[in-house]
Amino acid sequence: MRRFLLTSRLRVDEKGFAMSDAVLLSREDDIAVVTLNRPDRLNALDLAMWRRLGAVMSELAEDAGRCVIVRGSGSAFGAGADVAEFATERDTPAKAAAYAEVMGLALRALRDCPIPTVAQIHGACAGAGLEIAIHCDLRIAGDSSKFGAPVQRLGVTMPYPEIAALVELVGPATTLEILLEGRLYGAAEAFAKGLVSRVVPDDRLEEETRATARRIADGAPLVHRWHKRFVRRLLDPRPLAPAEVAESYIACATHDYRQGIRAFLAKEKPRFEGR
Repeated sequence: MRRFLLTSRLRVDEKGFAMSDAVLLSREDDIAVVTLNRPDRLNALDLAMWRRLGAVMSELAEDAGRCVIVRGSGSAFGAGADVAEFATERDTPAKAAAYAEVMGLALRALRDCPIPTVAQIHGACAGAGLEIAIHCDLRIAGDSSKFGAPVQRLGVTMPYPEIAALVELVGPATTLEILLEGRLYGAAEAFAKGLVSRVVPDDRLEEETRATARRIADGAPLVHRWHKRFVRRLLDPRPLAPAEVAESYIACATHDYRQGIRAFLAKEKPRFEGR
């Protein structure tokens, strides 16, 4: 198996702002792994990490990979935001809005990535960590993981776009329960609320996540991209245009469709090429 790691030194974005070295990107053949790598702070996200996450996900949007796993290092997926920098980076409404813009760019890049994304969740998944997880397509959690968004303890609001993502996933009543109570949920309750896709024993979490990513990666990549776009479009209340309905059938003109049908009839595993 081809395996290599792209570690990152401190780098800057196109505006000259620093991006963190605490978000790592590795690839194992056609599966990419994005790792929040600040284990001494339970992967609490600071502004530089948000910039780096946005850059990594934008890079992966142009990648030829088939699936992306998002995970945390150490004992947590992500325990929240780095509150230590709030006194300088979020001490006025204007600064908070600028901070939220950087966060929003990263989360939109994660949500809009055309490649399927799977969150591998262990330990704490709260606040900013929860926001990252809910912007992934699938969320697989270890049975000892914890979830929540205790922003009311900080006297700070969750921005509209992140609230919208929660409402979209679990509905307005559960969103308000999460935000108003500010308590942490165990994995079983998080599953019951729809926050996670499945829960597995901690010692099987990585194995199950990799198996899930492999099942996705072995599927037809063009179909995955279309399905992600179709689901996103159906959240828009506008009626579908005839051209959009017709797009549902263009997969039948692809090489992968012909390969899939041939392999099925021959009782062989298909080898999709993304064309």
